[in-house]
Amino acid sequence: MFHLDFLLPWIMLALMGAFHGLNPAMGWLFAVSIGFQERRTGAVLKALGPIAAGHLLAIAAVVLPVALLRVVVPNRTVMVLGGVVMLAYAIYKIATRFRHPRWIGMRVTSRELVSWSALMAAAHGAGLMLIPAIAALSHDPAVVAMSSEELSSSMHAGHAHHMQMTVEQRHDGNALVSAILAVSLHTLSMLVVMGAIAVVVYRWLGVGILRRAWVNLDVVWTGALAIAGGVTLGLAFWSPS
Repeated sequence: MFHLDFLLPWIMLALMGAFHGLNPAMGWLFAVSIGFQERRTGAVLKALGPIAAGHLLAIAAVVLPVALLRVVVPNRTVMVLGGVVMLAYAIYKIATRFRHPRWIGMRVTSRELVSWSALMAAAHGAGLMLIPAIAALSHDPAVVAMSSEELSSSMHAGHAHHMQMTVEQRHDGNALVSAILAVSLHTLSMLVVMGAIAVVVYRWLGVGILRRAWVNLDVVWTGALAIAGGVTLGLAFWSPS
């Protein structure tokens, strides 16, 4: 049976993926534009794969190092660093007036679409928003308990150094697997929401919906980034070591 403290980070990762999928700047608007250019739904669907791949690359560039850093650095330190970086990036976005990277032309190859998506995700700090969830991922209690017992018994057998290396390798492996699963879950959630919105807008609503029901998601995004940074810092200093 999974406990809530185990499930919560994964739920957060899925919800943040859905939130990223809602943002037109993350790709669904580009996919719709390509659909209108080629006048077919298949073009919209075809664009979603490269966009999701670029998003995955951008967040993996943040998530994988953070997950591995947790193995050698106290979790509180990781959360403090993550919170400070998120707050600093939110301030940067406000100072630059939510400036977007420029991309010339709307007709792009699949490879260019991957590059564009990765650039947009990185520019929006998409990977940074996952730091609180990654920091909250729990190590497998069974592995930790087993490792401790093995270490204790091995000290009597004179193999403590060897067993210490084995434990560290297991922690490295667990951290890497958890990070890969986190990135995959987040991207899948983003792809599902982004794809649903792109198809609905292309087939039935049209891009005019953006003029009739526009919400400045850049402001919402930056606010969420700042809140996540503040909450991460608060949890780092409030929670026990």
